[in-house]
Amino acid sequence: MTTPRRPRTDAWAIDDGYFDALGVWRPTSRATHRAIVAAMGGDPKARPQAPTVRVVRAGAATRGRVRGDLTLEDGRTVHVDGALPHDLPLGYHTLHGKSGATRVIVVPPRCHLPDRLRIWGWAAQLYATRSRESWGIGDLADLRRLARWSAGTLGARLILLNPLAAAAVTLPQQTSPYYPSSRRFRNPLYLRVEDVPGARDDTALAPLVAEGRSLNAERRVDRDRVFTMKMRALETLWKRFPGDAQFESYRAESAGLREYAIFCALTEEHRRAWQTWPAEHRRPDAGGVRTFAEAHADRVGFHEWLQWLIDRQLAAAGEEIALMQDLPIGVDPDGADAWMWQDVLATGASVGAPPDRYIVNGQDWGLPPFVPHRLAAAGYEPFVQTIRAALRHAGGLRIDHVMGLFRLFWVPHGLTPADGVFVRHRADDLLGIVALESARARAFIVGEDLGTVEDGVRERLAEQAILSYKVVWFEPKPPAEYPPLALAAVTTHDLPTIRGLWTGADIEHQKAVGQTPNEAGLAEMRERLKTVIGLDDDAPLTTVVEETHRLLAEAPCAVVTATLDDALLVEERPNMPGTVVPANWSLALPKPLEEIETDPTTLAVARALARAR
Repeated sequence: MTTPRRPRTDAWAIDDGYFDALGVWRPTSRATHRAIVAAMGGDPKARPQAPTVRVVRAGAATRGRVRGDLTLEDGRTVHVDGALPHDLPLGYHTLHGKSGATRVIVVPPRCHLPDRLRIWGWAAQLYATRSRESWGIGDLADLRRLARWSAGTLGARLILLNPLAAAAVTLPQQTSPYYPSSRRFRNPLYLRVEDVPGARDDTALAPLVAEGRSLNAERRVDRDRVFTMKMRALETLWKRFPGDAQFESYRAESAGLREYAIFCALTEEHRRAWQTWPAEHRRPDAGGVRTFAEAHADRVGFHEWLQWLIDRQLAAAGEEIALMQDLPIGVDPDGADAWMWQDVLATGASVGAPPDRYIVNGQDWGLPPFVPHRLAAAGYEPFVQTIRAALRHAGGLRIDHVMGLFRLFWVPHGLTPADGVFVRHRADDLLGIVALESARARAFIVGEDLGTVEDGVRERLAEQAILSYKVVWFEPKPPAEYPPLALAAVTTHDLPTIRGLWTGADIEHQKAVGQTPNEAGLAEMRERLKTVIGLDDDAPLTTVVEETHRLLAEAPCAVVTATLDDALLVEERPNMPGTVVPANWSLALPKPLEEIETDPTTLAVARALARAR
């Protein structure tokens, strides 16, 4: 038997090819290689500069001789002449030697994972989870109410959220939570205006409150109207804000906050992509940016204040229950993170997926990837800040497309996904940083590993105590046979709901938006569900939903989640991949929280999960 060849990776971290979904080897062409190196800002005739960073496991022996003074994170200094000391504390340290400064990151062997973890919780799209007091969109006060009810009445211990990451502060508002302007800061749309200091004493806001709540009459979330009304209210409150010592502390301790706020103010000024701004504003370190920030200090302060308000309201929700944040795979190329970190992102390529049997042309997601050697040269600081921000006020973190910590599929601009190639990261380094931030936040990590996964990746994730993702729709075995080190769920935001699959409505929805559904695959999925739950085709939908979750509860997995969409018998998926339609990421749940709390099917689902967990 011939062992399949493994891709070879060159100095630029580019693989020489990959096996596609049909097992066919697709070599990297010279044209693609040149395009990828150009996207990295490199010279194909040279080699990238070796990064000045070392990631080492605590207690592990280190290779090589080093000499210099090691400044520890707490300010102490240790002289090193030989191998690095084996008893270095966890954290981010700096070695000063003859050749300059080297960042030394000491990481734990694995992520934080509580002993005997066995909990259940809801997976919720926050924008869809409205109460009667919402302004047309679910907000952080709604999250706090959902958390208090779920933990106090139902015995839930977790809420898995859609990404709350910041969108651009202009119209039209971005609907997809997976295409953020910044992964480090959050979206002001989720603020509960009435909970902002001074709001309840301001009678002038009453008309806006009434107008905002009137948006609940429409099931589709109109982010543009919500944004317009909330910004009017918040601008009014900012003018009357007397100041706060806690706000000043937040400003001082939040890495990147001022630059983010300056970007927001610049975006409001120019109203177009930052790549087309005047030259003096295209880089965060430009003198013109400093001049602009001084001239617009009040507006910069306003955007910093919004982030402080979000942080306070999110913290309040996190006191009720463990929140699991969701980390998107990348950022909007026209957004804040891309502006601030333009030197470590590829400007001429985007992340995607190779062609497979379902999407024969492949995918280009339009998200600029980190350049591996540039990210390392930056001491991994952009990655550190991203993971740390995602874990703030969180008990867990779901990493979307976790395989990207190992390799990402790059599509050069001007070429198609069929011309793409895999580019590799130093996975051990990135996994170590995730483990360090996980340990500091005392939050567990879930890796979304659905789809094509390279050999050895799941085993490496398990070594790091990163939970796998098990979805009923894809698994050939019943939930009782799932592995313990996993999160188990029936579906995801990109897949059919139980009602959509069982009734065939999901197929009709796909056809209605111009897609060609994989009817055979969906029929197979439905038949597998029917066999597992042991019900006939004419079984009542409520029975199907309750029985599915009773079986899901039998999974020995550390975490089990149920979607509020399934509990409320919702027909539509939150998102229809491959389409740009008004319903994507924009449909509220059919009932407000006040009614969800007494909904019989929702309560039955909760009882089934709580009884077994």
